[in-house]
Amino acid sequence: MDEDSRYEAVRSRDGRFDGEFFFAVETTGIYCRPSCPAVTPKRRNVRFFATAAGAQGSGFRACRRCRPDAVPGSAEWNVRADVVGRAMRLIGDGVVDREGVAGLAERLGYSARQVQRQLTAELGAGPVALARAQRSHTARVLLQTTELPVTQIAFAAGFASVRQFNDTIRTVYASTPSELRAAAPASRRTATPAAGVPLRLAYRGAYESGAVFDLLADEAVPGVEEVSGPRGKRTYRRTLRLPYGSGIVAVEEPPHGWLDARLHLTDLRDLTTAVQRLRRLFDLDADPYAVDERLGADPRLAPLVAARPGLRSPGAADPEELAVRALVGPTEAERLVRRYGKALDAPCGNLTHLFPEPAVLAEAEPDGPLGALTAALADGAVRLDPGADRDDAQSALLALPGLDARTVAVVRTRALGDPDVAPPDLDIPDTWRPWRSYAVQHLRAAGELEHR
Repeated sequence: MDEDSRYEAVRSRDGRFDGEFFFAVETTGIYCRPSCPAVTPKRRNVRFFATAAGAQGSGFRACRRCRPDAVPGSAEWNVRADVVGRAMRLIGDGVVDREGVAGLAERLGYSARQVQRQLTAELGAGPVALARAQRSHTARVLLQTTELPVTQIAFAAGFASVRQFNDTIRTVYASTPSELRAAAPASRRTATPAAGVPLRLAYRGAYESGAVFDLLADEAVPGVEEVSGPRGKRTYRRTLRLPYGSGIVAVEEPPHGWLDARLHLTDLRDLTTAVQRLRRLFDLDADPYAVDERLGADPRLAPLVAARPGLRSPGAADPEELAVRALVGPTEAERLVRRYGKALDAPCGNLTHLFPEPAVLAEAEPDGPLGALTAALADGAVRLDPGADRDDAQSALLALPGLDARTVAVVRTRALGDPDVAPPDLDIPDTWRPWRSYAVQHLRAAGELEHR
């Protein structure tokens, strides 16, 4: 979009572009999402930014009315396979907070200076600024949904000091942490971390939640996952292995413009990472307008798109777990959990274990395709993290014994979040590009393909 087209989206308060870009008003010093309900500013006073971090870096603060930090992420970062797209996925997963810019650059195979230059040139913000914007959002969520002490929130959100935390919150929100907390109703806040962190996971456009919950119910592994409740009011629950600890999440099926979720974490520093992994699992940063427009123009797919607008292509909460499950199937996956999964310190109903780590499986069952895959995952020969090069990962997987092209296609679609994958044994036309993963989901939801 050029700037005139972006301004027209702002003038019409078009929610389709929330998260795709941000606009700032020079006369007020505030930046907003395109659908902000405030009076439309004059064109000469408006500046556009690809990211919230870019707007913050130029001295603008977040609008209190439209909360631009709470929008879905741009679908562009899921589509793009270049260094900027890979970097954005890694920053979203919290890599800069855990490993610094040097760790981000090493994962991307570039120098820190090259990563800084490319991100700044395209997005108007470097990796530190992008991570800071994400930390600010995490801090706001904790301030407004929990009664945790401000000091604890500062470090849980990833800030290095309370002073840095206070300065950043004032800069981004033009409020102190206490003022930001007071702006949210007390009824929305939980008293203790044990009660979990309530979340509203935003998405854009229509969301066909039934098909997503059907898929999750069909492939749920006992002990790790469960889906309960009647259709239309189901709850998906699962355990999560996270960088600093473990977690349990519950996500409600009925959509309201967001998915209601509640996260129980053993370490609140994992909040940002856990949220991003849920967003990938439920494909919440997708652009259903672009997907449905392209696929709906195809005579074969048009009635399927009309029947299920906003159908998503689910990802994975744990890419390495997904790869193992795609290889061995649900029955064997259940056996692996029972035998090698790590038991939770405090089981929650039917959720009792974390899925076993690749290193544990590689040592326990080193033979055959499972041993080859888990050893490759454990030693880094195969990388499936959000910043992995998808082509490199596919080549590495295909080089392993026992992994056929169809299994690798599942891993590329689900674990790597590629929106444009077609199973090798299907005749999928190129006209369905770049959304072939979504086309396959439509065929499966309509019963034209078996689930795998």
